[in-house]
Amino acid sequence: MKVFIIGATGLLGSEAARQLIDAGHEVSGLALPPIPTGAPIPKEMTLKFGNYAECSDAEMAEYLKDMDGIVFAAGVDERVDCPSPVYDFFKKWNIDALQRILKIAKEQKVKHAVVLGSYFVHMNRKFPEFNLYESHPYIRSRVDQEELAISMADASFDVAVLELPYIFGTQPGRKPVWTLLVDSVRATPDVTYYPTGGTTMVTVKQVGQSIVGALTLNKGGNFYPIGYTNMTWNDLMGEVHNAMGLKSRPIYNITKDQYIASVEPLQNELESKGLDSGLNMVKFADLQFSNMFIDKNEGSTQLGVTEDDIIEAIHDSIRLSIDVVDANVEVIDMKVD
Repeated sequence: MKVFIIGATGLLGSEAARQLIDAGHEVSGLALPPIPTGAPIPKEMTLKFGNYAECSDAEMAEYLKDMDGIVFAAGVDERVDCPSPVYDFFKKWNIDALQRILKIAKEQKVKHAVVLGSYFVHMNRKFPEFNLYESHPYIRSRVDQEELAISMADASFDVAVLELPYIFGTQPGRKPVWTLLVDSVRATPDVTYYPTGGTTMVTVKQVGQSIVGALTLNKGGNFYPIGYTNMTWNDLMGEVHNAMGLKSRPIYNITKDQYIASVEPLQNELESKGLDSGLNMVKFADLQFSNMFIDKNEGSTQLGVTEDDIIEAIHDSIRLSIDVVDANVEVIDMKVD
């Protein structure tokens, strides 16, 4: 199979490229420069540099010519604050650009597409009482993205959306998302304050496996909730403490009211500036205090995802985050315009 990856030098795109190449597939890709220093980008991958949302239709058609599969491993996550309405920002990068790309892919007779989405879409189905779609622009955009992607599937064009949870693992030269967690632990002396509840998670390797599986096994238009290991926040924070050399540090479970009191001033300040965030952290409390778990048999094992060392991946992620926070390494951060 000949596969084109958009976001090919990212943490997930590069892992998918490596696994596809190891399985005998031919891979090319598009990415924003520069390549992170020390990143293990497969030398066998043909790489083009450019912005997927700004290249012309003709350029995208040329990229996708003679391809059998496409992986959309790009887009932006919730870590942005924009002038209201922020939904328009997510729509530009995660929906409108994807719609154009999939349309061109179909015109070029590409047969298989995989879109990297969010497990918040699964949580929107699992917890309808939380009104996640109405309350959080980012979650709304991911639901709309998934519906758009699946609607474009037909008898000759398979589309799989992977609903990805928290992901642990590192890429040298790229900033992990977990630096904020390291900062929050360091912000309070002697004790960590954290909600009850928990989350599902996977390693970078497992995401790569799910991408390969979706390209080769999926038929028609489908979504796959991806999760493998479920942990309470207390268990996860215990591993974070271990990685930070704080093994005996206690965890104090705050109440939902205490959580809201801590985030409400920040939410109000943001709104007073005319800014909007992807997640309304006050309304996010219901989900944050829930068990955001996914049984691995709901999607992961269907796509060939296997056991991996999640503890090692957590520790690696936190150790790199510490190095970034302490300015011991140079890294590339997420890029948005």
